[in-house]
Amino acid sequence: MKAIVITTPGGPEVLQLQEVEDPHINYDEVLIKVQATALNRADTLQRKGAYPPPKGASPYPGLECAGTVEAVGKNVSRWKVGDQVCALLSGGGYAEKVAVPAGQVLPAPSGVSLIDAAAFPEVACTVWSTIFMTSHLSPGEALLVHGGSNGIGTFAIQIAKCQGVRVFVTAGSEEKLAFCKGLGADVCINYKTEDFVARVKEETGGKGVDVILDCMGAPYFQRNLDSLNIDGRLFIIGTQGGAKTELDIRSLFAKRLTVQAAGLRTRTLENKAEIVSEVEKNVWPAIMAGKVKPVIYKSFPLSQAAEAHQLMESSNHIGKIMLVP
Repeated sequence: MKAIVITTPGGPEVLQLQEVEDPHINYDEVLIKVQATALNRADTLQRKGAYPPPKGASPYPGLECAGTVEAVGKNVSRWKVGDQVCALLSGGGYAEKVAVPAGQVLPAPSGVSLIDAAAFPEVACTVWSTIFMTSHLSPGEALLVHGGSNGIGTFAIQIAKCQGVRVFVTAGSEEKLAFCKGLGADVCINYKTEDFVARVKEETGGKGVDVILDCMGAPYFQRNLDSLNIDGRLFIIGTQGGAKTELDIRSLFAKRLTVQAAGLRTRTLENKAEIVSEVEKNVWPAIMAGKVKPVIYKSFPLSQAAEAHQLMESSNHIGKIMLVP
């Protein structure tokens, strides 16, 4: 098969389409013929040598895919050859075929094309496992999402609105904010021209939001705490702005704040299977009802993975960037 190989750590130009061996499947795995995969920020970190795949995972980038089941391991009972599926991966999506544990496979949502279905697994599992399963975001509460126009953000807006949540977002252009508004965001804040802490306080009568989903890390840390309501929860899923900051621990006490953080890729197979099961139960019905739609900015052929990475690192996109073998 063909796959995108990281020839050496570096810029987008190190990504090359090469002929490689087909993956072998274990007894509890499924082999998927990939119809589409999607880019994630983690892919750019892996390309730079900063985010190696877990032990035993595919060396090729790509954390989600959609396609058709081509073979199943002998311990797999739910899936059969020919099923149209999408999957959460530990790696290997930038390829024509990928082996994945059966517990990380989802049925392609009915009414959604396979290319569109590939835009869901990583964002759905990330958002549901963080702000819902861990932070227990509930109907009637308020959520602030930083980077509201990226893949995570565009999904989080839609699923949170389905759950009866008031959604605040930050983004860096009026075009991106208008798009977020169109997806259902209630309060849209331009972080380049406005102080999001002041705006959140203004919009909530001084209380703050209940949950924040943050991909920026250090530079937003104290400001996030200042934006939270009593019993507020900050969930950090990225450090795009930096990883080190100072904290006056006393700022947590008065409002009984909780700071949480997690990644998805390094979780155990059992934990990933639990998340995938919860996503199928709670998110898939909203997708199939048309309440949550894929937001795809542009699709590239697999051979143009370097150009796709350049676009992602420019941050000029809204929603997901796809690769199609």
